[in-house]
Amino acid sequence: MGCKRLVIASLIACLLVLAGGIAAFGYGAWLLKQPLGLADDVLLEVKPGTHARSLLHQLQQQGAQLEVTPSYLASRILVTPHHLQAGVYAITPTHTLQQVWQELQAGKQHQFQVSLIEGMTLQQVLARLQASPYLASEPLQQLAANDGEALLALLGRELGRDYQQLFDETPATLEGLFFPETYHYRAYTSALDILRAAYDKMQQQLAQIWQQRDADLPYANAYELLIMASIIEKETGITGERATVASVFVNRLRAGMRLQSDPTTIYGITDFDGNLTRAHLREQTAYNTYRIKRLPPTPIAMPSRASLLAAAHPASTDYFYFVADGSGGHVFSKTLAEHNAAVNRYQRQQP
Repeated sequence: MGCKRLVIASLIACLLVLAGGIAAFGYGAWLLKQPLGLADDVLLEVKPGTHARSLLHQLQQQGAQLEVTPSYLASRILVTPHHLQAGVYAITPTHTLQQVWQELQAGKQHQFQVSLIEGMTLQQVLARLQASPYLASEPLQQLAANDGEALLALLGRELGRDYQQLFDETPATLEGLFFPETYHYRAYTSALDILRAAYDKMQQQLAQIWQQRDADLPYANAYELLIMASIIEKETGITGERATVASVFVNRLRAGMRLQSDPTTIYGITDFDGNLTRAHLREQTAYNTYRIKRLPPTPIAMPSRASLLAAAHPASTDYFYFVADGSGGHVFSKTLAEHNAAVNRYQRQQP
């Protein structure tokens, strides 16, 4: 009888242990499937070699409602969170711990984005990249002087071959050579990678549009079309007007007239304070199209595809002048007398 009781007792003990193990297993599985309870989305930065327990502490510090030790033990037994990929991950309040481990193991990092807006200058583009979170922008600090050669060297000399196809020579700066668009990136991406993508996109767009341009346009090469597109971009934000604005400038170039574009003149003014004066218009600069009878030497901003198309396909008009109408659009005129009347009406508020 003694042996029989001992066997029964051992069996009961084994069953209790087994039951406890099953209960613990079930509790661990339950823990892994519970929402983290964050108050808001957070970014979880995973550095190379970070241990799973450390990440649990980090999540807890960022507001996750979890107990580190049981969560860690459950993770080790049921998920085995090894080979976690470094990066930055977006964790939402509905995320479970199991989902977190799955995303870290798969390297499903958060996609940041930066928007390069049409009409931005190169310096504005560089400033935006430098201000973008988790984007490595240290190399851009070398480009404060807007040195096209330096930037080209950073982008890679192999890109220089594109110039041979579209331009007669390498431009003095890379103003206008980046395509305005929203670009996505992972944490720690180099800002140069964004610039490479924007540069390649502009080259592709410009090459295509240059090949399909109207005949007999007054541009020596694709670079001059790019310059014209940048001027159109700064003159109007209304898509329906771009081709008409282009026609005015093309008509002026063909007639040997000065473009008389305020945006080009402003671009050539150092530390412009927002007030374009008569003295500015008299100043001799490479960008003062009130003084020169040609296009400025470089683009003055990043043009959109719409402006590139307008430069390549200007409307057929007899217009040589335009003035802002005060509502965002412009009034176009064929003669100086018509233009002066429009200026009096819309700018000087005279009948």
